[in-house]
Amino acid sequence: MRVLIVGASGFVGGELMKVFGGEAVGTYCHTPVAGLVPLDITDEAQVGALVDRLRPSLIIHPAAQPNVDRCETEVEESYRVNVAGTRSVAAAAARVGARFVYFSTDYLFDGTAGPYPVDATPAPLQVYGQHKLAAERAVRETVDDHLIVRVCGVYGYHPGGKNFIMSLIARGSRGERMHVPADQWGTPTLAENLAAAVQELALSGYRGVAHPVGPDYLSRIDFARIAAEILGFRPDFLHPLTTAELRQSARRPLRGGVDNRSTQAMLRTRLVGVREGLAQVRRRMEEHAR
Repeated sequence: MRVLIVGASGFVGGELMKVFGGEAVGTYCHTPVAGLVPLDITDEAQVGALVDRLRPSLIIHPAAQPNVDRCETEVEESYRVNVAGTRSVAAAAARVGARFVYFSTDYLFDGTAGPYPVDATPAPLQVYGQHKLAAERAVRETVDDHLIVRVCGVYGYHPGGKNFIMSLIARGSRGERMHVPADQWGTPTLAENLAAAVQELALSGYRGVAHPVGPDYLSRIDFARIAAEILGFRPDFLHPLTTAELRQSARRPLRGGVDNRSTQAMLRTRLVGVREGLAQVRRRMEEHAR
């Protein structure tokens, strides 16, 4: 089965390439990556030409402009990538009869009542969440055979990457102060575990919304302290601040996160908690050091 992973140069996309192996063709946009093919999802003609040439049975779309604060200040770019780009790929999937898997977010919700079940009513607080919600609607309207996976707090060992854990490792190694939100809650999700769960869901034929996230619900500062403990750092470099004190451009949902229970009930893949996930991060960090 031919699988197209749009945005394979990213953190999640790279993990998806690993689990799908030789079946997968992956794309990059700005920075060339060996083994991947170029694709600008904002160019509808380019998207159509690639999908028509490959004729995949399954298209997985983690590609996005994920910088929440940048989306707030560069609204048109966010719309072009997160909404119009998604719609273009979904339309190409529908045209060739491919199943379409779209990656969404817990930022669809206002953070007053998390973790949110799959049937919760969205109420995004910021441009990023508004555009991801618009993209979900576009997917539903454009391609019948679709799966929407909402994720939260994806972490893992990714040399050169910018996810929260890699920042924590870098600053912990240097003993450099790291400001961490004390009042933002979520459901941290190990990247490789997410990829395995998404592969199972994608191949299952299930249509609709799924939440293949970790089972633990905790604050960002508590997650950081557990990570420091497991990864071998003294936690005194971690400095809790309120979200208001961080003065970020985009509003954040405070009690965010999504509930994984209905999704876990469908899966053979076990969605792992933070201590088990962070132990895997430590093993990968030690392997990389050797």
